[in-house]
Amino acid sequence: MTSANLSIDSAYHGPVTVIFHGKLTDFFKVNSNSKQTTFYLREKTSIKHIIEALGVPHPEVGRILVNQKEVDFSFYPSPGDDIHIYPFENANNSSTHSPPKFILDNHLGKLTAYLRLLGIDAAYDSHWDDAVIARIASEQNRVVLTRDRGLLKRKIIQNGYCVRSATPLDQVREIIRQFNLQPYLKPFTRCPRCNGLLNKVEKQTILHLLQPLTRQYYNDFSRCSSCGQIYWKGSHYERLKPLIQHFTTINEEEEI
Repeated sequence: MTSANLSIDSAYHGPVTVIFHGKLTDFFKVNSNSKQTTFYLREKTSIKHIIEALGVPHPEVGRILVNQKEVDFSFYPSPGDDIHIYPFENANNSSTHSPPKFILDNHLGKLTAYLRLLGIDAAYDSHWDDAVIARIASEQNRVVLTRDRGLLKRKIIQNGYCVRSATPLDQVREIIRQFNLQPYLKPFTRCPRCNGLLNKVEKQTILHLLQPLTRQYYNDFSRCSSCGQIYWKGSHYERLKPLIQHFTTINEEEEI
């Protein structure tokens, strides 16, 4: 190795200070608004690699400041640099933005069903592996929801969020707040089975598909535009109403 190469290599050997802020500290066992750690450079390394090597998926990252100057993921830090990493802040506004579309991994089936009941576009298939989820997310501009950091670290994924809560009901509350979904909630307008939109349908056109008691006691029906499933306001609907009402009236200051 020449002296010139030695000089170039040594420029990228040494520690950098990395400080994570806000919700990014969820990825560490800390109880504060920031987490400081040291990363030792052994070669020329992009800041994206450093962030993910420390356990934070890149879609969760917003601003990156190195020595008080904003940089992007392609930046190469030098020893002694002071790096501050801030979380991505969702800026959805119902007057200027369309509602986000999601895709969920196969461990979030119950969360998927709840989001669909609330009228949120949530793609899901229990047979999709990580590669398929990443491809669909990229092609359809969907936000990946998962509890698997490894999935979010795939380069092709641009928008994603690691769900912190462990139980489905807490997960729904978390996602509603994280993505400011309340203006977009339209309960019972989407098929919980396939994600298709529901359309009102005249009872007479589906009489031959209804069971005798359903024909006798119910008059208002909707049908999925994708899979054809028929829905009406039966006992299942009545059981779900209080839960749906809770989700649509969540106070943004409420704790998860």
